[in-house]
Amino acid sequence: MSKKTLVVVESPAKAKTIARYLGQSFDVRSSVGHIRDLPTSTIGVDIKNKFAPMYITMPGKDKIVRELRGAAEKVDRVLLATDPDREGEAIAWHLAYLLNIEPENPCRISFHEITSKAVNEAVDHPRPIDIDLVNAQQSRRILDRLVGYELSPLLWQKIRRGLSAGRVQSVAARLVVMREREIDSFVPEEYWKLRALLKQSADDTPFSSLYQGVKKGGRVSRVKLSSKDDLDILFGELEGSDFVVDLVKPGQRKRRPFAPYTTSTLQQAGSRTFGFTSSRTMRAAQSLYEGITLGPHGHTSLVTYIRTDSVRVSADAVQAARDLIAELYGDAYLPKRAPFYKNKSSAQDAHEAIRPSHFDLPPSRVREFLTSDQFKIYELIWNRFIASQMEVAVYDRVTVDILAGNHLFRSRGEKLVFPGWLRLYGITGDEKSDTDKNGNNDEDNEPEIVDLPDLNEGERLLLDKLVPEQKFTQPPPRYTEASLISAMEELGIGRPSTYAPTISTLFDRMYVEREGRQIKPTELGVTVTCMLEENFRDIVDTEFTAELEKELDDVESGELDWVELLEKFYDSFHQDVVNAKKTVEKIVIEDEPTGRTCPLCEEGDLVIRVGRYGKFIACTRYPECKYSEAISEETKSHCPKCRSPIRVRKIRRGNQLFFCDKTNDPDCDFTSFDLPIDGKECDTCGSYMVQKRFRGRTYERCSNKDCPTNAKKKRATTKKTNKKAEAKG
Repeated sequence: MSKKTLVVVESPAKAKTIARYLGQSFDVRSSVGHIRDLPTSTIGVDIKNKFAPMYITMPGKDKIVRELRGAAEKVDRVLLATDPDREGEAIAWHLAYLLNIEPENPCRISFHEITSKAVNEAVDHPRPIDIDLVNAQQSRRILDRLVGYELSPLLWQKIRRGLSAGRVQSVAARLVVMREREIDSFVPEEYWKLRALLKQSADDTPFSSLYQGVKKGGRVSRVKLSSKDDLDILFGELEGSDFVVDLVKPGQRKRRPFAPYTTSTLQQAGSRTFGFTSSRTMRAAQSLYEGITLGPHGHTSLVTYIRTDSVRVSADAVQAARDLIAELYGDAYLPKRAPFYKNKSSAQDAHEAIRPSHFDLPPSRVREFLTSDQFKIYELIWNRFIASQMEVAVYDRVTVDILAGNHLFRSRGEKLVFPGWLRLYGITGDEKSDTDKNGNNDEDNEPEIVDLPDLNEGERLLLDKLVPEQKFTQPPPRYTEASLISAMEELGIGRPSTYAPTISTLFDRMYVEREGRQIKPTELGVTVTCMLEENFRDIVDTEFTAELEKELDDVESGELDWVELLEKFYDSFHQDVVNAKKTVEKIVIEDEPTGRTCPLCEEGDLVIRVGRYGKFIACTRYPECKYSEAISEETKSHCPKCRSPIRVRKIRRGNQLFFCDKTNDPDCDFTSFDLPIDGKECDTCGSYMVQKRFRGRTYERCSNKDCPTNAKKKRATTKKTNKKAEAKG
């Protein structure tokens, strides 16, 4: 009788993918995430007993535990194949406890990518559970529990219920608040730019040249034009001057490809390219990692492990990419030596960069099996990795210095002569950073790339005109999700797995809000941050938090005892909590008035309040008067029934409800989940058209469900669904 092995992973999708690569002698099951955790009703940590955690089986997981125990009794060995990180190692440790497996036994397998080779190789080389990795996760979990359970009640007491604080969350909130303070305190300064439009002859098209400063003795001294007076003085000195080509300097610029994605850079790319939240990007990436049903290919993982801060790539993956590049583009696009990308000093380098798992499955080949979000993220990952292994792009460039007396103007021309990696990747704004700290673009003092004629040194040029431009220094921009993640990574706050949930928490607690793609602090966020700054300086200090992250890394490497770390942190933190309970006074956040009287009691005023689920309007006489209403915003559309303005309000799960404000008809009952399009009717049935949003895509559709145009869409959808079902079968 052949031996039987039980393999336990976290997710059902991952279990389905792995089962494809293992034979009949393997039973692959899922724990469906964490299976043991600290209780929610109490702090769950015995502080006096060396911070011993009091783990319990999570609510709703009893059935899964019974099934796993039953399956474990029927097999010869159990392998724990949870994710290859701290969290995954801890889940494996908890599973070992529940299944009566000695952690020191070879019961743990891990792999960076879910492929046949990687899975089978891991199965052949099981190892003991890494207790240092477990302790790193435990200490992080306990730290977060101590901060949350001691600080949150204080916030409830001193500000209002429902608030929370956290080691990483509170620092991230402070970054947003500090940026807003910079913006508020910023004083703009005037400056001027001057361009000369020049040409070789009267009939030629002029080209632009940017003023740089004064050239004396072969050296250029920058001249800052701080006012109109400075500009007028310069105009006087330029009057009657000949514009002569002083220097023509040809050269070449090589543009190297970007490194493969890490968790942070993938989230930033998702935000900049598609406007995705970090959580949305990670949901799509997680599904690509766990596996997608791809018709005849079965359930297949498309990308490697998605939580990493490393740009390292395996030799096998590099070779596979090089073979593909040679096949698709030719040897000219293949560097003689594979590019090497250096990790940041803070990177843990436990895993490879995010890359495709199967190089025979390009995005175009699997598009029909993926959702819109999955396809977009997969295409990003694919293009980024393949491009990272391609030849550099080469530009011919020329810099021309032009003198008017001793005043220097500069022009720059550039031409792409070999696209290299840009042939695949394209010229993209994916990596475009926000403006710098003082709000000015670094390129502001550099001449833009223009089409230059063939110029020779000593050649006299005709001045078409001088074009002055008044400008003012700009404040630093508000954070976007992309730039906030970048800042957190740069400062060493959090880890790849924490960026998305941290930012989600800031929005859930209403500490920040969106203004377009920008993030700004709410009054509540500012209030909480100020209170923490005054009483818990370490908790919101970036350097302290970064040092704590480093110490957690030391626990992982076995260089620091996890109990020692907790003792060092807790003693001073707990004393700060005790002091704050005595000294911090109750903070009242004033409700925002609306200028309206309550329509129910006709005595109280209506104000904007912040509740558990966001802002709402309520009567000041609560609880005597319980009148309330949802906050809505006006749209540019009008009601198709009575032509009153259409308003919109947010409802559950981020959805929107559009409704008539009844200006023209108090009895109008129009509501819709889709925005009506003004003045547009269906060509087929004459019903009004609506704007629908689905999976990040916006399109127009007839509002009449029985319209033949909708029937066609239904048939097409049904056909596609049946095709997928057949492929799965």
